[in-house]
Amino acid sequence: MWSAAVEPAWSIDAFREAARAALRAEVAPEYLDWEAGSQQALLALPDVREAPALRASPRVPSGFLGIAETVLCHRDSQRHGLLYRLLWRVAHDEPHVLGTPTDADTRRAMQLAQEVRRDAHKMKAFVRFREVPGEHDNFIAWFEPGHHILQRVAPFFARRFAGMRWAILTPEGSALWDGESLSFGPGGAPDNAPAFDAGDDLWRTYYSNIFNPARLNPRMMRQEMPLRYWKHLPEAHLLPSLINGAGVRVRKMAEREHAAPRRRIPAPVVAEPTDENLRDESLASLRKAAQGCRACPLWEPATQTVFGEGPENARILVLGEQPGDMEDLSGRPFVGPAGKLLDRALADLGIDRSQLYLTNAVKHFRFERRGKQRLHRNPEASHVQACRSWLAGEIERVRPQLIVCLGGTAALAVFGKDFRLMEQRGTWQTLHDGTRAFATVHPAWILRQPENTQQKAYANWLDDLRLLLNSPADPPTPGA
Repeated sequence: MWSAAVEPAWSIDAFREAARAALRAEVAPEYLDWEAGSQQALLALPDVREAPALRASPRVPSGFLGIAETVLCHRDSQRHGLLYRLLWRVAHDEPHVLGTPTDADTRRAMQLAQEVRRDAHKMKAFVRFREVPGEHDNFIAWFEPGHHILQRVAPFFARRFAGMRWAILTPEGSALWDGESLSFGPGGAPDNAPAFDAGDDLWRTYYSNIFNPARLNPRMMRQEMPLRYWKHLPEAHLLPSLINGAGVRVRKMAEREHAAPRRRIPAPVVAEPTDENLRDESLASLRKAAQGCRACPLWEPATQTVFGEGPENARILVLGEQPGDMEDLSGRPFVGPAGKLLDRALADLGIDRSQLYLTNAVKHFRFERRGKQRLHRNPEASHVQACRSWLAGEIERVRPQLIVCLGGTAALAVFGKDFRLMEQRGTWQTLHDGTRAFATVHPAWILRQPENTQQKAYANWLDDLRLLLNSPADPPTPGA
């Protein structure tokens, strides 16, 4: 009899190491005790990793590893033995057992995997971040998963909430996102997370207004929102009263007079700013006004307007092309992969990003859907023209001494359609008001280069950006 330890119990690498050693030693499933791994000293069973190898490592279907990685996250104490039994059968004349849904072992593995995926779905739906009192843009959530899914699901939140700092605490572990990297640590307790924040009341108001009593089904509600999650959901406190009042609300809905259907999204509520009010409005007011922009069709599928950010008296304005996927979700410019590369370049040059004003020529994300992905599409000249008043308002308020245009769309917005980016990149231009500006490629263009030329492209781009360190001290006066 042999023992096999998997630490942590949900680690695919630890399981592969133990299972590979057992297969090479020809240890049959009935002679391998996976539960004894954590009690090896008590049971005095030899570790299977010390068993002599009798054969080479067998080939394993790639599909098995995907299933195993999911099943290992389950809390079933028999999951290691189940997976090894399947692995043994695959390696001993049953290579297609995973494709046989009527097989008992296969069916059980698929069931465990489905329960883990369901638990992961619930985590994505029911995690509620609350802001830490006294700490701006720092959030903590407490969650009690049914299975070992924290490390599996945390990357989803890193993508979804890339623009803020957050931590997710669970009884057995924690995940921390600092805005750049994801790390994991020990578990916590509910008291380590804020009990409420200012957003709870807003969320309850929203939930009570979208609650549809005509479609109330308490049994299905409890199935989709299990009771064990309710204590950590601000909206759950409303459910008893909403359910009790559902009958009255349904009767009122039935008695209400028919009304003509309205558009799903309201018509434009903000007029495009004029030259006069652009001069009068503050940057904060301009940002608020831009949230209601309907000047082109890009607003409709986008999540939100992504306005510029940075000091109102910034010396340098960095102009990109348009928001990407992460920017659209977070509402902040340059937080995705291209933004990370820009951060790297600024660090290499010794330039503090917090001293720059960063914005885009187009304020909404243009994309096309491919399955669940939203793929970037270049904005058109009409989109640049529709956003021109917002950009003009930003430049008017910030009054930068220097402007750097990243990409062809940004260059079009500043220099016009006759500008040739690849021919004129990295050369100073003087705008009509005396502001000095130059254009270079967008960091996303660097990321799209082949691996063998990417480093050279980055070095050339860095040379262009180095102009910011050697800029003319006194830009010429307009008309001089």
